[in-house]
Amino acid sequence: MTQSGTRTAADRLELEAGQFVKEIGEAGDDEVRDAVEDAIGDALAPADRESTADAVLLWFTDGDDDLADTLVDATSELNETGVIWVLTPKVGRPGYVEFADISEAASVAGLSSTSGTPVAQDWTATRLVVPKTDRRNSPFD
Repeated sequence: MTQSGTRTAADRLELEAGQFVKEIGEAGDDEVRDAVEDAIGDALAPADRESTADAVLLWFTDGDDDLADTLVDATSELNETGVIWVLTPKVGRPGYVEFADISEAASVAGLSSTSGTPVAQDWTATRLVVPKTDRRNSPFD
């Protein structure tokens, strides 16, 4: 939280110092990136970095590759308690993605959506996790 009490994008994404965060996608918002990097105390890592992540920021806009396939790939980047934040343009912005499309892709990828939050003027984020009941059969075993 900033000194004025305003929640930053990193606060809304529940990211904090010491976490390892990967970034996937071509789009994005530099203010969100900067807030996340300030909060975690490190640069965002590309998806091809060998380590598993505490969180993945997945920038996705309408017209990008198949979201379900991208989510399956992103899931393999997570540690066993990690989360995926799908960041999409807000309603009415170019590239907007319907929540129903995100939810359907998450289901196909074996993920559950747990919450959504605005993170910037033009971007919103949807939190996806591997359901606890599926963690027993997850790739983390």
